[in-house]
Amino acid sequence: LPKASLTYGILSSATICMTFLQDQPRGYEYSSAHQEILDHRDSLLLLDPCDNGSLFYRSMSIIDAKTRLCVLIGNPVEHSLSPEIHNAAFQHTGLNFVYLAFVVQDLEGAMRGIRALTGIRGISVTIPHKVAVLPYLDNIAPTARNIGAVNTIVADAGSLSGYNTDASGALQALGAAQGLPDEGRFLVLGSGGAARAISFGLCMEAKLSSLTILAVIDQEREALVRDLREKTGKQVDGASLSPDTLKRHIPENQVLIHCTPVGMSPNVGESCVPRQLMAPPLIVMDIVYNPFETRLLAEARQAGCRTVPGAEMFLHQAMGQFELWTERTAPVVVMRAVLEKRLAREGARLGAPGAGG
Repeated sequence: LPKASLTYGILSSATICMTFLQDQPRGYEYSSAHQEILDHRDSLLLLDPCDNGSLFYRSMSIIDAKTRLCVLIGNPVEHSLSPEIHNAAFQHTGLNFVYLAFVVQDLEGAMRGIRALTGIRGISVTIPHKVAVLPYLDNIAPTARNIGAVNTIVADAGSLSGYNTDASGALQALGAAQGLPDEGRFLVLGSGGAARAISFGLCMEAKLSSLTILAVIDQEREALVRDLREKTGKQVDGASLSPDTLKRHIPENQVLIHCTPVGMSPNVGESCVPRQLMAPPLIVMDIVYNPFETRLLAEARQAGCRTVPGAEMFLHQAMGQFELWTERTAPVVVMRAVLEKRLAREGARLGAPGAGG
């Protein structure tokens, strides 16, 4: 292994270029510096691949009095991928930001604290606070207001503004996969929070011809259809989710977006869409990202359909948050690499969006 010039410790911009130490043959004797890198590799942040097969790493920045704080609030939060993704992005761009996750049960108390602490710049909001947080905000973006939920807050000079990057993230993931046809016909399965966010995003920001909602909870589905019609003026229809309605509506639509928990780990063998109903040129998106490729996506891919995994929506919503907080372009390569690392534990890799067949 070639000797590397190492700067290791608490240096704000220290970088390390190293060969994959893990690839050395069994019995190879590592130097103390090399062994220290291996022992601490999970605390080093992946930047970009080098042409020579090495990887760049950067040590954690010093936290000082000018560090801006971004936080995740919800309950639970222990499973969240967001701290790893956002901290890697902050490090790569050289921003003096840090991201932490907090279990929050007392939402009112948390929001008072956020407003009082001027060092806080951004807030990610997850279950169960996406709706309950609305009364504590000074401004709410139009799409988020119509959805009735936010997942992102920007704190600026004592003012709190709410956004919903779940909606924009889904649209960007579809757009990257060429899954937003002009005057497109969209079929959404489900009527919960994710379905509501994506449906409003489609109606307000995409050039759609029609939207159909299929869902099993009649009251929730009917309320969503009514809200979409009244608030956006778009052509929206709804029906119960069943084999008969799927058989009738799938051939009429260009894009199918699955927004139910069916197929989520540990129930990975489930799908609510019969395989025989899917065929090109249908585009299929599943918001479930654990497992990376659900049974629905696997069967759609095998049928020759273009597919969009839920991890793409997660990636793009995180990028949207980063850009709102920092007013900088999100480092997609770095954020994707961190997400890949986590998904690899499930035996999957985040590939190019839209890959199918």
